[in-house]
Amino acid sequence: MRYRLTPLYKAGAYGSVICLCLICGMITAQILGRMADKFMVWIGQDSLGLAIPGLSEISGFLLVGASFLGLAYTFVNGGHIRVTLLISHLSPTIRVFLELWCLSLALLLCGFLAWYTFWLVDDSIAFNEVSYGILRIPLWIPQSGMLLGILMLCVALFEAWLQVAITAFTRPAEFIIDDSGHE
Repeated sequence: MRYRLTPLYKAGAYGSVICLCLICGMITAQILGRMADKFMVWIGQDSLGLAIPGLSEISGFLLVGASFLGLAYTFVNGGHIRVTLLISHLSPTIRVFLELWCLSLALLLCGFLAWYTFWLVDDSIAFNEVSYGILRIPLWIPQSGMLLGILMLCVALFEAWLQVAITAFTRPAEFIIDDSGHE
């Protein structure tokens, strides 16, 4: 399948990579800070107190961003788990309509998730909700990354649905899914 919005999905993947690199960098800095503290105590000096406050909380928020921002890119590149054992034995005509049904269901569920995530972000802004950890981070910030990732997945699912629907109603006998899950 050819996706016209591949640059959008790649941007989401880059956002995901940035989140993962930030997690890695902060954890590395925390480990080095603890090692420096242990060393200072070992040589008889006072601890430097090199610690990142709220590291686990920030890492959790970044992990949410990394997970959701990478969904669309993973989908368009066939990285999500697909069970093709059953449908690989069906005729292309039946397979294309089954694929259309599955994409319709996925799009419906993803749209439902996007709708309620939007209202979650809206409530977080309206009520000035903040995290409960050491750092008082407004919850709409990590929730917005989650919403953006879900919306990109909805767009990717709709794009795939549209292409499969065109195939299903114009040339269903030509529908083929390769091992990576692409038409």
